[in-house]
Amino acid sequence: MAEISSARPATPPSAPARPVVAPVEMALKLLQPLDGLLSSGETARAEVVAIREQAQQFQLLLRLTLDNGRQASLTASSNKPVDQGSALLVTALSDTRLLAALQPQGKSGGMPLTSIDLQQVPIGTLLQGKVESSQTIAQLKAGQTVQQVILTLLNTPLAGKQLTIETPLQLPSGSLVSAQVQGHQTLSFIPLGNRLDLLELNHQLSGQSARQGSLEGLFGLMQNIRGGGNLPEGLRGAIERLLAGLPEATQLSTAKGLAQAMSDSGGLLEAKLLAGQTAALTTDLKANLLRLVGQLLPNLPGALPTASASAQNVALALPALLREALGQQRQQAASFPLPSRLLNSLDGEADLETLLKLAAAAISRLQTHQLSSLAQTQTTAEGNLLTTWQMEIPMRDQQQMVALQLKVQSEEQPDKERREQSETLWRVDLAFDLDPLGPLQVQAQLLRGSLSSQFWAERGETAALISHELTHLRERLQASGLEVGELACRQGMPPRGPRTGLEQRWVDETA
Repeated sequence: MAEISSARPATPPSAPARPVVAPVEMALKLLQPLDGLLSSGETARAEVVAIREQAQQFQLLLRLTLDNGRQASLTASSNKPVDQGSALLVTALSDTRLLAALQPQGKSGGMPLTSIDLQQVPIGTLLQGKVESSQTIAQLKAGQTVQQVILTLLNTPLAGKQLTIETPLQLPSGSLVSAQVQGHQTLSFIPLGNRLDLLELNHQLSGQSARQGSLEGLFGLMQNIRGGGNLPEGLRGAIERLLAGLPEATQLSTAKGLAQAMSDSGGLLEAKLLAGQTAALTTDLKANLLRLVGQLLPNLPGALPTASASAQNVALALPALLREALGQQRQQAASFPLPSRLLNSLDGEADLETLLKLAAAAISRLQTHQLSSLAQTQTTAEGNLLTTWQMEIPMRDQQQMVALQLKVQSEEQPDKERREQSETLWRVDLAFDLDPLGPLQVQAQLLRGSLSSQFWAERGETAALISHELTHLRERLQASGLEVGELACRQGMPPRGPRTGLEQRWVDETA
């Protein structure tokens, strides 16, 4: 944890890091006289070229740059360590003594920042910075020290500016660090392993999102071609199995039916495989999509003769197949709900190659939901654990196939009245497009048995219909034992609040 403040207290804290307004000064004793390079009271810039520890002292080799551009090398001793490469501002006190301080002006010009502007960088933002200089300014108990560090920020609207902090962490000059904004004077450093996990997750999420396509296109094509007489028997069986596994809309109206549909949505396939639950794979959407791809591969022109329906072979062949069929376009992963996306260049004859492209895009869409769940599972700025499950459930409504997008979040919050216990805030988001109602989104939250909900309908007549039925909905919810708060329906789409994006740029220049 790092704290940012405008002034440092006389007794530094044991753990926090905070910026200081004025750089800390230290006395330097020259091992040879200045010989007229600087008169008493004159200042110049210096760079620490090398440092060597000798007993209780530190010997520094300085490169001095005068106002006229002339440079000279000086050797001095100090009772405080300074990192090699640090920039100093030195003032001559006599012919053999200097007063030195870390250089306060960086590449961007101006004094370093001493606080974070939360209007530009909201709480939760990931800051990335490069350490320009680091100096020990205080000695704490158990040998711990407090370092004054000047960072050059590399991202956000503050990129290029410098930030001065104090921290017990040892951050050598030239190193790269990441920290999450906790407040205008508080930063929380993120270990390197966590940063790499976030970068890899973002890379995978962006790739899957660029390749994904809506489920409606795939199931519409399967319904059109399953009656064809020239389909191989194995492929026909894979198509029938997929279509038969789609739940009816009435099934989702019961708790047991909804739980089964969520389990079969494909988001838990890997967990089922790890647990050895092979019996549960027969109705799993993602598993059935992989079986469909496995049946399609041997029937395409130029397919490898060794291709089979086994999950292992499909897993090996699928990445290269996706790159060839769908290209390598890049786009930022969309927020919830994922927009409807139909693949380009699929207006021709409905053949097996088209079916393969749509099946691969459907798999990428399911995996986009899975990766989005991981990306949104985190610890909030308040220290609460936020867990997210995001998925898409295709369901049959008479002859229509409707994709229901669902996001469930649980946030563990401490109970203010009973500190030893915690309470869970549940949030549920739904999004679907059902004729004749049109696009609908529902947001609901449940805390301590109290439920509140907002409905959003893009069509005016649908919004009026839902608003008319809210009284009946409230009665049904109260009859089930819930305390009901606000219930409202609005026309349009829910507002998109600010969110913290995952940073992709992070190259260690010192590696």
